[in-house]
Amino acid sequence: MESIKIILKWSGKEYNIELNENDNVVDLKKAIEQHTGVRPERQKLLNLKLKGKSPEDDCKLGQLKLKENFKLMMMGSREEDIVEANTAPENMPNVVNDFDIEEEEIAIENQEVYLAKIERRIKEYNVKVLNQFRPDKKLLVLDIDYTLFDHRSTAQTGAELMRPYLHEFLTDAYEYYDIVIWSATNMKWIEEKMKLLGVSTNPNYKIAFYLDSLAMISVHTPKYGVIEVKPLGVIWGKFTQFSSKNTIMFDDIRRNFIMNPKNGLRIRPFREAHLNRYKDDELLKLSKYLKDLAEHCNDFTTVNHRYWEKYKPKKGSLQGR
Repeated sequence: MESIKIILKWSGKEYNIELNENDNVVDLKKAIEQHTGVRPERQKLLNLKLKGKSPEDDCKLGQLKLKENFKLMMMGSREEDIVEANTAPENMPNVVNDFDIEEEEIAIENQEVYLAKIERRIKEYNVKVLNQFRPDKKLLVLDIDYTLFDHRSTAQTGAELMRPYLHEFLTDAYEYYDIVIWSATNMKWIEEKMKLLGVSTNPNYKIAFYLDSLAMISVHTPKYGVIEVKPLGVIWGKFTQFSSKNTIMFDDIRRNFIMNPKNGLRIRPFREAHLNRYKDDELLKLSKYLKDLAEHCNDFTTVNHRYWEKYKPKKGSLQGR
């Protein structure tokens, strides 16, 4: 009887699971529970497919024709984590889990060693353009986890974990911006998430391309040591129609845009989707901000994006001229 070796990816870790071809999906889910503590009914196996659909529980693993060491991606939470999330204190302040990195603290964006790393990424990193750029559009670069999607909570469908107004936000932004997704994960995971959320197939907007963790660089900060960041210079070096003047990046972690502090906007993280999906309107408000920038600002670096909620463009004029 032929054995089947699977590498489960969940919550930033990998688990080796070995079953045989006569075991079924239920057996796989039980094995996953033994390794992770996530009960079968909480497991969402993202890329386990039979003829394009999720297999039934009694489906034999041999029918799935899995390659050896198939990497299986799962979403789901342990019971104790769900209980903890549901017992969050009332009136809890909006806390951002991030390093307190101030632009003036760490002047690294022009350091030669990091500019050299960016040059290497420009030369070596291969960007797969999914949809062609359009003339005279600005550039919007978006993170995924906690920006567009609560990737740690459990749910039956991706729609339950999606940030409210996501598709409306992307549709509105697409009128003025070409859109790029940049996540600190691997490309396969990005593609699966975009399918799960219905982003890659939505007819109302198009994503220009995805960037993964391989496009990032490591920098050393005096206070926090080595951190991984997303330098926009990689994009600007490859696509010269974009620059600091017409690019904005949304991320829930400020350190990700430490190389381009004047082009980053730290979005409030979207966590605990089951508690917050009916009251989070961050993307709705940011849609207006993006429209105002596109229509009234010629140079995005002249605006302090930390105070985006207070931004009032001067009508009939272009800021940053």
